[in-house]
Amino acid sequence: MYTVEVYLQVRRAHFDEGRSKRSIARDFGLARGTVDKMCAFPVPPGYRREKDVRRPKLDGFTGYVDAWLLKDLEVPKKQRHTAKRIYDRLCAEKGFTGGYTTVKDYVRAHRQKAREMFIPLAHPPGHGQADFGEAVVVLAGIQQKGHFFAFELPQGDGCYSRADHAATSEAWMDGHVHAFGFFGAVPLSVVYDNDSCLVAKIEADGRRRRTQMFTEMLSHYLFDDRYGRPGKGNDKGKVEGLVGWSRRNLMVPLPEFADIESFNAWLEEQCRKRQSAVLHGHTETIGQRLQGDLAAMSPLPSAAYEACAKATGRVSSQSLVRYKTNDYSVPSTYGFRDVTIRAFVNVVEIGCGGEIIARHPRCYEREQMVFNPVHYFALLERKPGALDQAAPLADWEMPEELQTLRRLMEARQARQGRREFTQVLRLLESFELPVLCAAVRVALQKRAIAFDAIKHLVLCQVECRPARLDLSLYPYLPRAAVQTTKASSYMALLSEGAS
Repeated sequence: MYTVEVYLQVRRAHFDEGRSKRSIARDFGLARGTVDKMCAFPVPPGYRREKDVRRPKLDGFTGYVDAWLLKDLEVPKKQRHTAKRIYDRLCAEKGFTGGYTTVKDYVRAHRQKAREMFIPLAHPPGHGQADFGEAVVVLAGIQQKGHFFAFELPQGDGCYSRADHAATSEAWMDGHVHAFGFFGAVPLSVVYDNDSCLVAKIEADGRRRRTQMFTEMLSHYLFDDRYGRPGKGNDKGKVEGLVGWSRRNLMVPLPEFADIESFNAWLEEQCRKRQSAVLHGHTETIGQRLQGDLAAMSPLPSAAYEACAKATGRVSSQSLVRYKTNDYSVPSTYGFRDVTIRAFVNVVEIGCGGEIIARHPRCYEREQMVFNPVHYFALLERKPGALDQAAPLADWEMPEELQTLRRLMEARQARQGRREFTQVLRLLESFELPVLCAAVRVALQKRAIAFDAIKHLVLCQVECRPARLDLSLYPYLPRAAVQTTKASSYMALLSEGAS
């Protein structure tokens, strides 16, 4: 192949100097065909060969190959045919006698035709995209798979991420509430995939039938929902990229936090820091470009949407209410009554008659019982014999002061002492545990081992007034002089009786 310099000299000799191609070929030592090519092309066109598509040995087998490749679309990627596997099957099952290269070239051409082409997308300001991702995190020393909500404003690349225990409907709605609060505005529209938490069914004409909770949130914030094609993540490529960016940059190495609340606070701070970055192809920071999005977005409503799933239930004979395979306790006084359940991301609230009667941390395991010991103290007062075997108290770490109080009360009055101790525990229905423990410590110091005394001390502590357990402060009460028992006193009685 000749260099561009030779092309330049030949073309100048022919076009500028007007020399014939014959003389140029003679002087440069070139073939006439080479001179013709140099005059036709300003630079070497390179070696070009007409591709020979004839494959007589394979033509009778292409139908099998096409069928196998088409069926591969229904199986996992890692278990699809390779060109070598197709060649082996053709030889073993169909009697193919051709070469492997012929099969390999045909498979490559077939897959190249099947590759999808994409249209560059424009992102006007004020529109968003949302998705959920997964990553391994360490919370309270336990390594577990976490889920995180990702929200992106593609025009300005503003982003928000929030971790959750599971990608439930409540987590989707909660992520929107916090994302909108983070940006201080509501987008004009949001693009989603067809997650079952959002879309109950895809109709024959392509319309989406939304879930109840998602419809409620749309009605609250009044933005448009748009959807990508099923299985086509590129329809919302910006947020897909955010999911990957968050996993690579925010979760490597594995994030370790005491609880999910502190993890989310850290994630939010990282999203704020990212606004100072200048991305490739831009001259302004993300924060500066974000202003265009915010100007086009709608203001927040006066109150945030309550992101919770709603259900109804009935209190069992064990004072439990079931929600999604787990049982949550309520006060025993509400036994056998109908209740309403509101399940938030981290909390489950149970109400009855317009009043919240129980609030528990949300449990994402299965077949678990979540107790609040306070809910069973009223029942234990009537059944004190169950105090040692009560399941709600099995995992409750009773403070040392209460354990000492129980021993003293039971030593003095046995069964009645146990019932009186349960009365003391019932003070937790109205007062916090630290307040009760402080009152019990004072009662133990003063040797006032009684429910009335402890209740008096608790009220005095709450009302910030001094306790008055000293009877000298109550002169109107009759005083009883209690002396030590002596044998001589009994002997005097005997002598009086004899006379």
